[in-house]
Amino acid sequence: MPKNKTHKGTAKRVKVTGSGKLLRQQTGLRHRLEVKSSKETRDLSGVVPVNKADVKRVKKLLGR
Repeated sequence: MPKNKTHKGTAKRVKVTGSGKLLRQQTGLRHRLEVKSSKETRDLSGVVPVNKADVKRVKKLLGR
């Protein structure tokens, strides 16, 4: 049985921490930035954990 390949699109978007948590960038920070307040831009700039409901699916895509 051949190995499963890592889904490269997902691998570029999701970071796995040392303890195995999945982190991702928030959406909404690519365009229309002049309309958004500075506070909104700052709040969107951080990384957040992947939603609990999606963790199993994302891990499978990453081959974990």
